[in-house]
Amino acid sequence: MDPRRRPGAAHRAAADSEPLARTYVITQGRSGAGPRRRFDLVTLILAAAGAADRAVPGLMPEHRAILALCRRPLSVAEIAAHLRLPFSAAVVLVGDLVDAGLAAERRPARAAAVDPALLREVINGLQRL
Repeated sequence: MDPRRRPGAAHRAAADSEPLARTYVITQGRSGAGPRRRFDLVTLILAAAGAADRAVPGLMPEHRAILALCRRPLSVAEIAAHLRLPFSAAVVLVGDLVDAGLAAERRPARAAAVDPALLREVINGLQRL
């Protein structure tokens, strides 16, 4: 029997494509936060004061969920996990909120440059223990 003609095959195919269709609709076909923004997994997002309680026209339920989650700083990766969305979709939604002034981003601090000679001395000291 042809696998495409099995009972329920069309239903399973539609169910498998549902998350992709949902992501496409949520992001309105966009695939990034825009040319001005670049979010890392650990970029922290914080909702503006009172943004979660404001009635802002044009916000989707996912935007509102992000604002409610980000009353305290939350990483973009955590936002994606809470909303059960791909990271790329969360980036688009977070970018919308930051661009609208409803949320702020906090980038992780860069590590200071470490002197290789100092690292070698630490390693030598540990090996002598």
